[in-house]
Amino acid sequence: MSRPLRRGVLRTIREDLSAARRGDPAARGDLENAIIYSGLHAIWTYRVAHRLWNAQGLPGSRFAARLLGQVARSVTGIEIHPGARIGRRFFIDHGMGVVIGETAVIGDDVLVFHGVTLGGRGGDHGPGARRHPVVGDRVVLGAGSSLIGAITIGPDSVVGANTVVTKDVPTGSVVTGVAGTPRPRSGHEGVPTL
Repeated sequence: MSRPLRRGVLRTIREDLSAARRGDPAARGDLENAIIYSGLHAIWTYRVAHRLWNAQGLPGSRFAARLLGQVARSVTGIEIHPGARIGRRFFIDHGMGVVIGETAVIGDDVLVFHGVTLGGRGGDHGPGARRHPVVGDRVVLGAGSSLIGAITIGPDSVVGANTVVTKDVPTGSVVTGVAGTPRPRSGHEGVPTL
């Protein structure tokens, strides 16, 4: 591994560990978190699988990426398609049951709780077709929430627990309910400092 690549990997690991400390008040320390947090294991495995998925000219790389993702799913209970694009300092707290689809895009400093689905509605399967949500920076996705289709969740928004979102959400909103209804946020409602 080249020195710049090694530095980049170490920086990413440090950022992910820091996001775990900020996102989970019960986090005790980096070593313990690195060993026992399934959300960290899932995101680190995803990062390797994502590189394989995008490896041009490497025969079998997409199969290897999918296989690695399925191994991570069986160990962590978290399914992240290697084609998804996930930003920096992403943290999944109590991640069991999280599903992130192939064309999902997730920004920086996003916090996800257990049972969250970023799913598609089907439709166009051609190259470049977007079927899954885009989640902006500094978004919190509450436990059991479902974001379905090619929608956009604006930055600095909070999606409440068990909310079903099928339409775009403006920046700085709180969304609650089935057929989620956004409203402007007041203060720092439900958003940890990341």
